[in-house]
Amino acid sequence: MHQQEESMQTIIKTTDLTKQYGTHKAVDNLNLNVNKGQIYGFLGQNGAGKTTTIRMLLGLIRPTSGRMELFGERIDTGPGQLLKRIGSMIEFSGFYENLTARENLQINARLLGIHKPEALQEAMEIVSLHQETKKLVGSYSLGMKQRLGIARAIMHHPELLILDEPTNGLDPVGIKEMRGLIRTLAKERQMTILISSHILPEVEQLADRIGIVHQGRLLEEISMDELRAQNRHYMEFQVSDDNKAVLLLEQRLGITDYVARGGGIVRIYSHLGQQAQLNRLFVEQGIDVSRIDVKGERLEDYFVRLIGGGTFG
Repeated sequence: MHQQEESMQTIIKTTDLTKQYGTHKAVDNLNLNVNKGQIYGFLGQNGAGKTTTIRMLLGLIRPTSGRMELFGERIDTGPGQLLKRIGSMIEFSGFYENLTARENLQINARLLGIHKPEALQEAMEIVSLHQETKKLVGSYSLGMKQRLGIARAIMHHPELLILDEPTNGLDPVGIKEMRGLIRTLAKERQMTILISSHILPEVEQLADRIGIVHQGRLLEEISMDELRAQNRHYMEFQVSDDNKAVLLLEQRLGITDYVARGGGIVRIYSHLGQQAQLNRLFVEQGIDVSRIDVKGERLEDYFVRLIGGGTFG
């Protein structure tokens, strides 16, 4: 697996990338690797440093230190000419609401130096807005505006597409449409796609590889195949007193591989198959057990465990 990934062309590579504001490191020695053809999920809580990283990659802000490479070329002052090979949608910027989608894209096409009308039409067809010929953008739903943002990002046929929170604020229908669109762009258009998100279930369904960032630092890079292969199973107890339960696990049984999720939920990753014995111990010590399940770990569980507890979002 690793040998195969190493032989692939690296599209994004950062080495000790850092952005510091005063004493605060928004991005802290980040080493990111995105290979050609991948959908890469860049995961972290709000404020973890995802957008700051993307803004540095796009040359919108300058790093404090560290190195960035795009398409194998080192960039020190900004991506410059490489931007022609990149499409992006970050911190969704507005369109002219009193114009149609086509009129908005025509303005952007002129700014980008795109002179082929078929490029605009093709982009609108890809995002399924080509039939919205008269509707003004001001009357668009958020999902339609997000799709229009992607149309603008792909008009020039980029090799790399960077999307910052593309499903943020969308309803379930909009999320499903966005997921399908991203898959289409990756598979049929052969785009490498970096998606930053805190919506873990969506990334779990899309990504080939993920990078987890927390407080500006990259905690883990792992392929989804590897993550599924090491899919950990655990026992989940719903108890009347989770604080008392975990003290009992540590002091009486020496169990440390557990997570207390709050609300009386305790997940134990060791001692699988011993739920009857654990249940008996809890009950003997005056802890009521209302539910016991054996489950497999999902990306959300892995993420929470990796950042040391808490929640995402």
